[in-house]
Amino acid sequence: MSSSSNDIHEPELRPLLSPGFVYRVMAAVAVLAALTAAISFAGRWFGENLALAGHTASNELFDIFIGQDHLRLPANMIRFEAQRATSIVERVDLYLTWPGLEGYSARSRALFNNVDAPESLLFLQISQSTMSRDMSGRLEPIYSQVFDGAPTAGPAGLTEHAVKPTSSYAGEVFFTAETSTHAPYVVRCLGPQSISTSADCQRDIHAGKDLAVLYRFSNKLLPQWREIDQAITAFVKNRLVP
Repeated sequence: MSSSSNDIHEPELRPLLSPGFVYRVMAAVAVLAALTAAISFAGRWFGENLALAGHTASNELFDIFIGQDHLRLPANMIRFEAQRATSIVERVDLYLTWPGLEGYSARSRALFNNVDAPESLLFLQISQSTMSRDMSGRLEPIYSQVFDGAPTAGPAGLTEHAVKPTSSYAGEVFFTAETSTHAPYVVRCLGPQSISTSADCQRDIHAGKDLAVLYRFSNKLLPQWREIDQAITAFVKNRLVP
C-alpha cells in the first residue's frame, strides 16, 4: 500500500551537540581548569611551607617586652611563629647560626634543617630572671656540692666535673673555667655517652635589667666556649632597647 509524501515524517535535523550540552561541557571544563589551578597553587604553597617547616626569612622587627626589659628582634630569629609579634611576654625563644649569629634565610636553610650538623646553631631562651644568681653564681653554693671525684682536664682550658649518680644532675657533666672577670664560667652538658645534638650543653647568664638568658649548643662547640659566651652577651646587649 502506497503512502503519500505527507505521511512521511523526516526526523528533525538536530545538531549532534545541543547548545545546552555544549554549555554544560564548557562549564565542566572551566571548573576542572579552576580546580587544577587551585591544586597546583595549593601544592606549591604547601611545598614551600613544608620546606620552611615553621621558619621565616622575614626581617620584620618586633618589640618584645619581658619584665623591665625591651628587646627588638627580627622575625627570622624568633623560633616559634606564635612569638613573632610585638607583645608583652614571659619569654621569647630564638635560634641563631654559629658563628654568624644570623636568623633563618634562604641562604642558611641547610644549617637550620641539617640534623647532622648540630654545631651550626645556637638556641636561646630569654625570660625574666627568677633567681638572684646565674650559673656562674650557683657554682659554689649548689653545683660544687654534687661534684663527684677529682676533676679532669676538658677542652680549651675547661675543667670537667663528674656528678654524684644520686644527684638530680645524674647523667650530666659540668665544665668550669676561670675567666678574666670575678665570675667563673660554668656550663652543664649531657654525659659523653649521649649523642650530640644542638642543645646538649646549656648555660644561663643575666642580662639587661632583669633578664635570664639560657643558651644551648652542641658539645662539639665546647672548644669555642669563650667565643660563644662573649658573642651571646654582646648579641643580647645589642638587641636591648634603652
